[in-house]
Amino acid sequence: MNTFLGFYQTIGPALTLLVIGTFLLAGTVKGVIGLGLPTIAMGLLGLAMLPAQAAALLIIPSTVTNLWQLAFGGHLRGLVRRLWPMLLLIFLGTGLGTLWLGMDGGGWAVHALGGALLAYALSGLFLPSFRVAPEAERWLGPVCGVITGIITSATGVFVIPAVPYLQALGLNRDQLVQALGLSFSVSTLALAAGLAWLGSLGAGEINASLLALVPALLGMWLGQVVRQRISAALFKRVFFIGMALLGGHLLING
Repeated sequence: MNTFLGFYQTIGPALTLLVIGTFLLAGTVKGVIGLGLPTIAMGLLGLAMLPAQAAALLIIPSTVTNLWQLAFGGHLRGLVRRLWPMLLLIFLGTGLGTLWLGMDGGGWAVHALGGALLAYALSGLFLPSFRVAPEAERWLGPVCGVITGIITSATGVFVIPAVPYLQALGLNRDQLVQALGLSFSVSTLALAAGLAWLGSLGAGEINASLLALVPALLGMWLGQVVRQRISAALFKRVFFIGMALLGGHLLING
């Protein structure tokens, strides 16, 4: 797996097509609603490969698309000042989870991935909108950060509970998009460090992840086109229903 295409030569054409289709779909969803790339990638690829392999593939696409999302909005400095305790605990929580749980490919990891996807989908479908009081941010942000980090280390999914928490801070649309990009960037960096420590992120996996960036970026462009033509709220509801079905399948049959 030392050649540039070694990973895909190893997994064969069927799984290669699955990777391309998955990142095309994941990029499209992210282009429409601003999130969902790692969630879809881990969920669909988790049907056919070990969670650690799927997580290694998403590192480059997730990093580049999140930095793209993070670069625009003009609120970065203020968001870093406000969110740094949560971001620090995401990184530390991922490291703690890597040492404690890891992503060892056991059957429990697939079930955990399914549970994380199902919890995320149900929260998006049914939880009412709520607001975090300013005085609660000091302790709730770090708590959400460490829980997000531990879940990330075990499943490769870094949306619970970080996304609901950020949505509850009363940020405007541009601030929220940038805050999500900031949180996802830190989570991706922490996940990459954990995978490298476990020996699951070598040159072959980096090359494979770099190639997966192509369909992801194409998908983001398609998603931005789609966003102009359909209701983002409707698309998000369909997305959450799909994630619930996928998560339930992995939880029960993984």
